[in-house]
Amino acid sequence: MMGSLRVTWVILRTCIEERLVYRADFAIGTLFRFLPIITQIFLWGAIFAVGTSEPREEIMGFRYQDMVAYYLLAMVARAFSSMPGLASGVALSVRDGSIKKYLTQPIDMLSYLFWHRVAHKIVYYVIAIGPFALVFWLCRDYFSGWPDGLTLAGFGVSLAMAFLLGFLIESLIGLIAFWFLEVHSLLFIYMMLNFFLSGHMIPLDLLPPYILRIVGFLPFQYLAYTPSAIMLGRFTHSELAHELLIGLVWVIGLVMMNRIAFARGVRRYGAFGG
Repeated sequence: MMGSLRVTWVILRTCIEERLVYRADFAIGTLFRFLPIITQIFLWGAIFAVGTSEPREEIMGFRYQDMVAYYLLAMVARAFSSMPGLASGVALSVRDGSIKKYLTQPIDMLSYLFWHRVAHKIVYYVIAIGPFALVFWLCRDYFSGWPDGLTLAGFGVSLAMAFLLGFLIESLIGLIAFWFLEVHSLLFIYMMLNFFLSGHMIPLDLLPPYILRIVGFLPFQYLAYTPSAIMLGRFTHSELAHELLIGLVWVIGLVMMNRIAFARGVRRYGAFGG
């Protein structure tokens, strides 16, 4: 047990030190990543007819201010759930044979990749907290105030869940390389579905009811929509508990699928490359 904790700490510390090299890139990239929100402000301002003699009060329960606040919160959630390069990196290590280092050393590959991503997110938010605070302060008028403590706690849990689901889905796609070697097409399909069905493009409330029912059975909504909707108070406390419980079931299920895929993939692995 102590040996496992020591290995985990070494992995986490090493990855944090590596990521700190790019702290300026994190800060600048985070600040400019919010620039698209300006487009959303103008777009939804036009849709709600802001500044005209007959502005629209709301659309599907969203006021203009709620819509802008939603997109800001969705970007926060996406910063937790986004895992750039994870699936392609796993597939590449299978294809070029570098995955052998995880099979010949006492280090579990999935655990290493997980703590590597944890280190990345820790450094990212420590460095990016300034740009985030600045943008949210400038847009403070779009928020109606702080929700209650239970809702805030649910928001924090949903962000952790977004990270776990984002990691588990992408790692599972990467592990498919044990069978197909190349996963770029699958990754492209996933990114398209993710962008639309996670609520990153539009709030899921705006989708037709029959599509919304299907989306309700998928894990994508937890990557952006659910954390944002929680913070905006669109769930009652009982609904919040129900949503988080479903998300937890998805986390457990994806953990099992990752472990099964890795175990079966290793058994058929042909040690490609050098």
